[in-house]
Amino acid sequence: MADQTDVVELCSTLVRFDTTNRGNGDAVGERKAAEYVAGLLTDAGLAPRIFELEPGRSNVVARWPGSDPTLPALLVQGHLDVVPADAADWTLPPFSGEVQDGFLWGRGTVDMKDFCAMVLAIVADFARTGRRPRRDVVLAFVADEEDRGDLGAHWLVAEHPELFDGCVAAISESGGYTYHVPAADGTMVRLYPVGTAERGTAHLKLTARGRAGHGSRRNEENAVTRLVRALTRIADHRWPVVLTPTVQAFLERTGKALGVHVDLSDVDGTLARLGPAAGLVESTVRNSTTPTMLDAGYKVNVIPSVATAQIDTRTLPGTQDELLSEVDRLLGPDVEREFVANQPAVQAEVDSPWFDAMAAALRAEDPEAVVVPYCMGGGTDAKAFAKLGIQCYGFAPLLLPRGFPYRAMAHGVDERVPVEGLRFGQRVLERFLLG
Repeated sequence: MADQTDVVELCSTLVRFDTTNRGNGDAVGERKAAEYVAGLLTDAGLAPRIFELEPGRSNVVARWPGSDPTLPALLVQGHLDVVPADAADWTLPPFSGEVQDGFLWGRGTVDMKDFCAMVLAIVADFARTGRRPRRDVVLAFVADEEDRGDLGAHWLVAEHPELFDGCVAAISESGGYTYHVPAADGTMVRLYPVGTAERGTAHLKLTARGRAGHGSRRNEENAVTRLVRALTRIADHRWPVVLTPTVQAFLERTGKALGVHVDLSDVDGTLARLGPAAGLVESTVRNSTTPTMLDAGYKVNVIPSVATAQIDTRTLPGTQDELLSEVDRLLGPDVEREFVANQPAVQAEVDSPWFDAMAAALRAEDPEAVVVPYCMGGGTDAKAFAKLGIQCYGFAPLLLPRGFPYRAMAHGVDERVPVEGLRFGQRVLERFLLG
């Protein structure tokens, strides 16, 4: 019988629960996976509770008592839902959870059932050996992160904030993994980026209005033309460099580790010298406004009176008001904007005991680890928990082999995680929780 306290078996089991979330309310649901997680936590002596705003969209929360109740509590949070996977595109079935050639395959192995499995394995191991984390830990396995979090983290924060009483910091996905980069002298450096910030999400809907008419006739009030011109101005705009504390620290510390000259007055030149390491930061030295959706008209010979578009807008901490002012200027008087989603950027302290503890845990397992802060270009449920004043970090440690395309795995075809990477991550998290 498989050992359901082993991190690899736990992750494999979690993958086999199809928790696909297509968005806009179209989801398989997290209930079965949540019941499995709650059962494991119960077996470890905890008292988990399942919370649902809608049937089947389940969140599991439990408080894990620490050995020193005077210390501030830590939130450890992960999501149980995954994005869709078309089995026809995959080498192995996406919900098989198979282990092959040293890798565990399946949708969610990177985003983020691997982290959930590590946490569950640690809880089980601590229960078996009588150990406890140093401080109280709130464990949250949530729903709906792959959509908007309205049935998961954002709902829990709004309706059940008492669950997170005492939590001052949180860890979750998108940080603490190996990133192999060449130094200036030709040696390889193992960077471990820890997420200390996230760009904000300010998705915009644009609406251009005009005068309907026949497609064969001249019309200076064509809504489609007005919208296309505005979109062209948006797409062509070059947003200025903004060096937030996280991004500046990343550039300085990574440059030092690689032996690369860092010139903060010439960020583009610095990025060119960083080589592959630039991939971790190039999307977060600026805001971005990317047109992604268009909708207008119903017949080729009819000029519509309304045309709409959506823009994926991402904002660095402290920049949203200035960005929106510039967007309004670029749109001009004939195009209106409104928010589709608006979640502010997240910024945690870079130089903090929390970051130091994460770095120490990584270096204890990999003495050559170079731990640097970084800003995530997208977003996570940290945007919900930050509303409670919690300092949110991306710290889901993994040891990755050189050449492994980790950043292409999340939401990608043939998603997989190295088995030894999972075991490494469990050891790092154990050290962090005991420290």
